[in-house]
Amino acid sequence: MTLLAVERIKLLSTRSPWWCAVAGLVLTAGFTALVVGNSDERFPATVATTQFGYSFGLAVIMVLAALAVTTEYRFNTIRTTFQAVPNRTKALLAKSTVVALIALVLGEIIAFACWGLSLVLAPEADLALNSGADWINVAGVGVVFALAAVIAVAVGILVRHSAGAISLLMIYSLAVESLVRMIPSIGEDIYAWLPFNVAHKFLTGEGESNPGRMAEAGMPLSTSTLSQGWALLYFAGFAAALLAVAIVTAKRRDA
Repeated sequence: MTLLAVERIKLLSTRSPWWCAVAGLVLTAGFTALVVGNSDERFPATVATTQFGYSFGLAVIMVLAALAVTTEYRFNTIRTTFQAVPNRTKALLAKSTVVALIALVLGEIIAFACWGLSLVLAPEADLALNSGADWINVAGVGVVFALAAVIAVAVGILVRHSAGAISLLMIYSLAVESLVRMIPSIGEDIYAWLPFNVAHKFLTGEGESNPGRMAEAGMPLSTSTLSQGWALLYFAGFAAALLAVAIVTAKRRDA
């Protein structure tokens, strides 16, 4: 508990988490307002529509998570951390846990804020959370944010430079997975197993929370063949494996 408290204090005593939280909320809510505010009978607002812009918040949260690690390497405070806690595994797991919990809370705040904003903008739309699919589509955002934060922490540990880690995360999550689909013959098969595509399957399933809305009017559904439960386990396993590789690497090299 002491390690968790220390990591929480270190993270929340800096400005970056607060600015990232505000940026994530404003970006996602702004995009939600744009989409829901322009809904009509042909393209009605749905529960899925309220979370249309979650990827913008996800990108900001990953920046926050990467900075939580790379800032320590930049100012060499990571050496002090490892001197105080010689067991690097415990220190890095504590940091990952704190960052993931903060990402979880921020994700839930952002998701339900967007849903609430949609209720105000489209009071006539059926936006009630009446099914498990609806709840997963909204409440699941925080879970995805938390696991993505673990991935970002792992990348930060491996790269150790803020610009490099953030660039790698943004390029991969926003571009690389989509570009993989363009590989002839095998692109779609590879894309089906890429982590963020699978995470999207956990949130949206087969589109149950998007009834009555044309596919081209909303975010495309995931091409993953996994069920929502297995999609979550797959994404969590990927995050855990990458973090394990990062911790082993950190233990073998100088701080």
